[in-house]
Amino acid sequence: MNDLCIKILEKRGIKPTSIRILILRTMFGFDRAFSMTDLEYTLETVDKSTVSRTIHLFLEHKLIHSIDDGSGSIKYAVCNDGCDCELDNLHVHFHCRKCGKTFCLENIAIPGIKAPEGLFFESVNLVIKGICSECLKFAT
Repeated sequence: MNDLCIKILEKRGIKPTSIRILILRTMFGFDRAFSMTDLEYTLETVDKSTVSRTIHLFLEHKLIHSIDDGSGSIKYAVCNDGCDCELDNLHVHFHCRKCGKTFCLENIAIPGIKAPEGLFFESVNLVIKGICSECLKFAT
């Protein structure tokens, strides 16, 4: 896994330090979008400012993308290999209103939206809210 993380970091122009490899490996361990608090809790021996700086570095190099799911806590997810986080390459997210987990729905692209004259779109965030399959199991 370390070799894969090193290749991914280098491909995005990020120097593969041991802490960056550890943080990226941890990010891959989540089966959903994660918050900074999730990372800090999982990496309890890593300084919070180091986690924060690494997240910002990964965002700058488009290794991860951020998701505002309306929960009050920004979530993050690792971008897939071909993602460049451009408007025509964005996907929908799902936020479960029961458990609070947010998931990437990479197979559902955000439809192209033409900006009205005089406006320039920098990002689009489409979050579908509902109940995930795990929570539905307990709802009956």
